Amino acid sequence: MDKQSRSGSDNKIGVLIGGSGLIGGGILHYFKTRGEGEFELLAPNSKRLSLRDPDDIRFYLKQNTPDFIINTAITSIDSNPLLTLETNYLGTVNLARAAVDLGIPYIHFSSAAVLPTGENLGEEDQLSLTPDLANYPKSKLLAELALQEMHCKLGLDYTNIRLAVVYGAHDHKIQGFQRMLFALADQTMPFLFTNHQAMHSYSNAKKVPSFVYHILNHREEFSGRTFHFVDPNPVLLSQLILTIKSYMELKRPKEIFLPYPLAKFGAGCMVTLTRMLRRIGIESKMPPELMFLQNFYQTQSLSATEISQTSFVDPDPGSTIFTELPMLIQYYLTRWEDLNLIVPDDKIFFDPSKRADVFLNDPEKLLASLKDETSSPFLDTCIWPRGGNVDSETEDK
Repeated sequence: MDKQSRSGSDNKIGVLIGGSGLIGGGILHYFKTRGEGEFELLAPNSKRLSLRDPDDIRFYLKQNTPDFIINTAITSIDSNPLLTLETNYLGTVNLARAAVDLGIPYIHFSSAAVLPTGENLGEEDQLSLTPDLANYPKSKLLAELALQEMHCKLGLDYTNIRLAVVYGAHDHKIQGFQRMLFALADQTMPFLFTNHQAMHSYSNAKKVPSFVYHILNHREEFSGRTFHFVDPNPVLLSQLILTIKSYMELKRPKEIFLPYPLAKFGAGCMVTLTRMLRRIGIESKMPPELMFLQNFYQTQSLSATEISQTSFVDPDPGSTIFTELPMLIQYYLTRWEDLNLIVPDDKIFFDPSKRADVFLNDPEKLLASLKDETSSPFLDTCIWPRGGNVDSETEDK
């Protein structure tokens, strides 16, 4: 089908893989609401297009003949080797092969997991590809190396975007930054599992869509290149943890830095305990992030110099993990409390507006306020633009 019959216009049609995840969902929402009608995204779910099935990729891309492909899909960091291989590496290669055949751009999302530890790491830095790498970084590194080779030998027009620790709302998996926030909210972090020096880079999920939109409009400048999409200034992990503790007025963690050997020993004991519990039929699982426990004690900061020297302009340069913390804490605590994933010790919910407090202790006040609330038309209070959409809460598989 030609583009006119598919979209009713001459818009460029893109295929977005991983559209229900944090990054993919943000890109999809941005292009629908702020794309200025230039681009249109198709976001098939895993039932329509599985990266593990080459025939799915062939059929869908032949049927829709897109003008570009964006891949934000990943497996969980603790997935088995076959799932990790087929999704993160083989799926990436097959999408890139299709992009070469169609002569279209391919936008790939990678991870700081492919980088060593150290300060001010550049885009040219990579880990060595060795068998002892964990499944997740090995698969992402393989994908990056394959894209570089396909660019040189086959003329693949691609851009590789590396993200560090991603923060943002509407991520309905408890992983990465959210895992740390959950541990603090659930009061399961008694001490600081880091040291005084460990710093990490952070990536603002809210800014990613505008960068994708920009690079699609400036292919010559961004083709064949890798970029670190991170906040310019890295963050002390201990400072971030203690700031969250202060915001939430928590008693723990104590300001005691747990040495790495002791933390490693404790994690090993917990792994042994969970295995024993599973053997007697009790479901238990360690947080997959613990495989990177050593990284909590080491610095990994990514240089943002490369992207700062391009034509892309940060849409909100003042926004950082610290400026976003109040919103993130309120969003995730409200969600987790609603799902009964956490129950505060004092049974008081995180509710700055005190609505839940009124509901619990003075329900008649709610009825008394009804007259004031219904004195004006409901729909005239806030008019949403036509075509706006609500972020999906569907988890990306």
